Amino acid sequence: MDLSLVIPVKDEAENLPLLMEEIIDAITPTGKTFEVIVIDDGSRDGTWDVLKDLAEKHSFLRLFRFQFNCGKADALSLGFSKAHGDYVATLDGDLQDDPHEIPKMMDVLAQGYDLVSGWKLHRHDPWHKTWPSKLFNLTVSCVCGQRLHDFNCGIKLYRSSVVRFITLYGDFHRFIPVMAKWQGFRITEMPVVHRARVHGVSKYGVSRLVSGFLDLLTLLFMRSFGAKPLHFFGLIGL
Repeated sequence: MDLSLVIPVKDEAENLPLLMEEIIDAITPTGKTFEVIVIDDGSRDGTWDVLKDLAEKHSFLRLFRFQFNCGKADALSLGFSKAHGDYVATLDGDLQDDPHEIPKMMDVLAQGYDLVSGWKLHRHDPWHKTWPSKLFNLTVSCVCGQRLHDFNCGIKLYRSSVVRFITLYGDFHRFIPVMAKWQGFRITEMPVVHRARVHGVSKYGVSRLVSGFLDLLTLLFMRSFGAKPLHFFGLIGL
């Protein structure tokens, strides 16, 4: 298998049929063998029924389901564990990511990189999502020593070796590029097309900015003291 596409979804029933058509249109001309792994993260709008209908039409589609909302990190982790491809792509199921960017990312990866992260250069989101996102991206870049413009962009492409070494939990999916860099992988970014949402509602709000910063502190703690927590708490105790 050349390529695995991992797509976590929640309440995206109206978007999925068109998304499958776009994936076929984008990947088939490359001649690559591919699979699409969709993880239904506790949808309540009929997403699972739509997925089952699509799976009857498309043999490349593999489905997994959480009975309740577990979060994007858990969904991606499951998808990564099931992926068979030499390359693994991720994208969101809301049609804001364009699958036609994936072949371009494969060309960038061929230049010697292990991870290509999308950069939504021209975003079609309201200001209360874009400005907190810019602040978050700048903070993570400064603290972690890896400059990226859009850590949380849903569309990324990895060599399979990267997803085998990344352990996800909580909301750590935002920091996959950082964790990959810390483990010695070569990462870069590429401007990608970003489209406005047509169907459904966004699952993210301003509150994720606070949780994102707390997750960043957790990540830094785990990197420095994950194997020796007593070095942190022991100093306080002394």
